[in-house]
Amino acid sequence: MKTFLAILSACILSATALVASDVVTKTPQQLDALYHGLDPSSISQHLAFYKLYPDTPQGRDAYDDAIHLLGGNSYDGSTTITTPLPSNAINTMVSLITVPGGTTTTTPFTDDECLAISNIASRLKNRHLPGYNAATEEEVLSLDDTDIDIARALLLSYYGDDDVEEISRYEALLDIMSLEILAGLSDEAPPEDIIRAISRFVFETMRFRFPPESLYRQDIDYYTFLPSVLDSRRGVCLGVSTLYLCIAQRLGLDLEVVTPPGHIFLRYRHDDGTFTNIETTARGIDIPTESYLGINTRSLQERSYKEVIGLAHYNQASVWWQGGDYDKALASYQKAVPYLPNDTIAQEFLAYAFIATGDKNKGKKILKAVHDVTPDDLVCRDTIADEYLDGNVDIDGIAMLFTHTDETRVSIFEKQEKLHDILELYPKFRAGHLALSITWLQLSREKEALQSLQKYHALDSGDPTVEYYLSTIYFSRQDYKNAYIHLSNVLALTASRDHKPKALEIMKRTLEVRSSE
Repeated sequence: MKTFLAILSACILSATALVASDVVTKTPQQLDALYHGLDPSSISQHLAFYKLYPDTPQGRDAYDDAIHLLGGNSYDGSTTITTPLPSNAINTMVSLITVPGGTTTTTPFTDDECLAISNIASRLKNRHLPGYNAATEEEVLSLDDTDIDIARALLLSYYGDDDVEEISRYEALLDIMSLEILAGLSDEAPPEDIIRAISRFVFETMRFRFPPESLYRQDIDYYTFLPSVLDSRRGVCLGVSTLYLCIAQRLGLDLEVVTPPGHIFLRYRHDDGTFTNIETTARGIDIPTESYLGINTRSLQERSYKEVIGLAHYNQASVWWQGGDYDKALASYQKAVPYLPNDTIAQEFLAYAFIATGDKNKGKKILKAVHDVTPDDLVCRDTIADEYLDGNVDIDGIAMLFTHTDETRVSIFEKQEKLHDILELYPKFRAGHLALSITWLQLSREKEALQSLQKYHALDSGDPTVEYYLSTIYFSRQDYKNAYIHLSNVLALTASRDHKPKALEIMKRTLEVRSSE
């Protein structure tokens, strides 16, 4: 099978490979062997075989098999599937198994081809959703979350209301991908089988991957939005998760969206209340839920489909913010907020964008409304808004916190210099001391990191993350007395929010053993 797929790949990708002599040199027995070696549930393999041998009985049989698979297990020859299939539909299906990951795979379908593919895919489960017919973002925002077609909503948000052609083309590609997966499933496939089938197709067949760190940190917005993810087969957690959602919705699989701080993953809720987690940055594996919790993360935040759309624009805004283009950052935050009306963090960054673009009054008004709100999923809230309102930092200092570093020593030193300058002006800037301590830890300089954390602690002893860092550094320096003091602090802080991280219990037992030696 691998040899056959290698032959297909070489032939399909080369414009000169499909020559008549190739067919002539294959005997009927050889063609029979190749035909019977096809995956019986793979539409793309049958169409690839047909493209290689269209004028042979085996090639025509492969084409008929593909039509049968496209129509579903109950196909009786009376569906609306057109014959022949649009050529671009065949090319795209073939590319699913032949084009290497990381290369552009989308084909510029014509309007007629998009319509034909849409008719072929009419049995997909997203077709009954009111959101499938949404034509504007306003329509999407007016829908209940359960009525949203996530692919249509994401594409409308990205392209706007006018670029119907591009929206149709990407929806056609999603339809083709979904039909390929569906062909390998039984009519009554349980959710577990559907999850395995999607993960196998996305991560093994199409080889979607997390982009190299050097790329995604600079272009996180590119690897977030659905069209770019489909084109490149590369995506950050949000980008691949939205792709997975689009396919799952087409297959009738209801998934939940969960966002630990700075991350996103999917999960399926079983009837007994248990979960199957889907970690899209690790090829869809099921990572235990507790692994996503942290010292300051006491629970996991479930997101609506609308919020997922908003988070894509939030990611884009962060790129503009890091690059110092605050006008574009403001526009992206304004695009995100209607989808995230109850997200205080999105409101906070919208406020900073207003301040950075000169509208301090509007920014301060927003900050005053959200600065003292502690999100339910966290032990303690961020201090930056408080510090700005208290005069302990200016907007330049806040912008500095989110400056990108490429993890090289030169880049880290540059950030340190800027942080030192800010802290000279604003010595009570707690988040600045924490950021500086992290740069020292990146350089494996515990002594200097400890000094910065001690300054933070002197200003505020109520941050569990800082107390945890202090405890671990003191522990590594065999100062068990101070390690225990700060561990006791973080245990009290987390307990006050009904949070008992296992890492703290393990650390407590280890510290007790070491202290008694």
